[in-house]
Amino acid sequence: MHLGSRPSIRRIALLLFLVVPAAAWVIVKPVRVVAPTLVGVTCLSASVCVDDPSAFGTAEQLYAEALAFVAAEIAPLAGTPRVIFCSSSACADSFGLGARSAVTIGTIGTVIGPKAWKPHYVRHELIHQLQGQRLGVIALLFKPSWFVEGMAYSLSQDPRQPLNEPWEDLRRRFASWYQVVGKANFWREAGML
Repeated sequence: MHLGSRPSIRRIALLLFLVVPAAAWVIVKPVRVVAPTLVGVTCLSASVCVDDPSAFGTAEQLYAEALAFVAAEIAPLAGTPRVIFCSSSACADSFGLGARSAVTIGTIGTVIGPKAWKPHYVRHELIHQLQGQRLGVIALLFKPSWFVEGMAYSLSQDPRQPLNEPWEDLRRRFASWYQVVGKANFWREAGML
């Protein structure tokens, strides 16, 4: 075999560099959080993006309240994570929300769907951001769902009583664990789950 006929490592790397992100953009829609303006969303600040600029004030208030709440009740977030507020189903669909009200993509960002423009939803998603920051995104994938979702439902002070199952059970399990562990030992104990 002639060496010139083999693809060079540079060509393979370039191909991967171009193809993998493009495929992720098309197949894994939540990845679009990285560049929301490419799907018609306007970022009027570094942290808050909207599909309807007239709703920016409301989105900004929800964001500020949730950021302050999470910092006061749990722990401050590192930096100011990006949150995209979709007021339309078309916007939510462009990020692949489907039946979900909101979604957080690791520590990259969050998408809030039309039904989730309420303080407890935004707090819930910022709690997921905090979990990713404090415990690591990969490690978080291996944490029990009663911890990951139970923490977000419980500590966001979600007012819905009871939640649909399995969410209510996850919230209850987390609350029991948290009562034993306490706030002072929380992150250390969470890291050991």
